Amino acid sequence: MDRHALRSQLATLDLTRRTVEEPFRDQMIALLDAESQCFHRSCFPGHFTASAFIVSADGSRTLLNHHRKLNRWLHFGGHCDGDENLVRVAQREALEECGIEGLILASARPFDLDVHPIPAHGNEPDHFHYDVNFVLIAPEGATEIISPESVELRWFTPEEMQALPLVESMRRITRKWQDLRERRAHAAPDA
Repeated sequence: MDRHALRSQLATLDLTRRTVEEPFRDQMIALLDAESQCFHRSCFPGHFTASAFIVSADGSRTLLNHHRKLNRWLHFGGHCDGDENLVRVAQREALEECGIEGLILASARPFDLDVHPIPAHGNEPDHFHYDVNFVLIAPEGATEIISPESVELRWFTPEEMQALPLVESMRRITRKWQDLRERRAHAAPDA
């Protein structure tokens, strides 16, 4: 997927049940149209990032990392470093941060869109991350390996995640995951 495919995917993404994400989509399309370097971390006032919401093989738990610098529970993700294929970026970041081999892409359709502010740090000014999130499924019996970016890795149920002090975007992702699980549990079995 390149920037043109991403723009097309964003423009046609059905956000009927995700109206809170519509302004984020509009901002992402505007960034794609305005900034040729939007996949580079040196692009300010903002640039694309990609994230992975990793669920267990049975879909009952998700793996989070207690981020060392930010001191909070988050899903996995990071900078594109020039790569326009956001699925590949999410997969790369997930592997680097949790060490699980063989993560399976649940859908090339983004699970969540978010634009959030990042405070100034070092030589970087205040800026925004235009984050596109995908769901990755861990293979049965997957073993995670902690990276230097994390204090801890832990599997959580949706109910356990609701008890964590999560940022609003993580709460939204958790609600969407829980809603999806409930819809699938109540779906009629195939005849």
